[in-house]
Amino acid sequence: MRILVADDHKLVRDGLRPFLQELGPDVEILDAATLDEALELVDNTPGLGLVLLDLMMPGMDGLTGLQQVKAKIPGIPVVIVSGFSTRDHVVAAVQAGAAGFIPKTVSGAALVNALRLVLSGETYLPSNTFFEDPGSLHSPSAPAKPVGVPPPFDRLSRREGEILAQLVEGRTNKEIALALSLQEITIKVHLRNVYRKINAANRAQAVRIALQSGWIMPPVVN
Repeated sequence: MRILVADDHKLVRDGLRPFLQELGPDVEILDAATLDEALELVDNTPGLGLVLLDLMMPGMDGLTGLQQVKAKIPGIPVVIVSGFSTRDHVVAAVQAGAAGFIPKTVSGAALVNALRLVLSGETYLPSNTFFEDPGSLHSPSAPAKPVGVPPPFDRLSRREGEILAQLVEGRTNKEIALALSLQEITIKVHLRNVYRKINAANRAQAVRIALQSGWIMPPVVN
């Protein structure tokens, strides 16, 4: 499978390579620094299976660039990778045809998990985004109001939800404990409760259930 990484920062393009290689032994990575370069590669690259597109790359003109790419490869997933991940950005990108929206702040493990989800035919959205219905994001007239957390995640406490969101982003128990100012043993106890409530056997299955269900944890209100 060939993957196109379109980003004007070489550091980003090079930094993504080792994580993209984890998607399979036959992965070949191409890169572009402008929209014009990306469009040329899209036109002339057989076997293209995935495109990662930076919203702020030269020539993009907002979501117009995404729409141009999608017009050429309607059957191939195009994922936005951006430093901006507000709900408005995410909703607009999905409505314009993106198969996912990955903030540049995610860990490498979270990136790989997200792309595997996209390649399985699903849509990936960042965990700090919340919405009424995953399907409604594809409708321009969809209301932009948040609603409750869907089952089985509505069984989780606020703290358990925060920890699961951190788990989905690829963080270790130690990293989660530091981020939430808790003891690592406390994280382990919470995770056992999370696994039981969502019927997961382990952390990998918990991540998969959260991603495949489209579960998104609403932001914490201070």
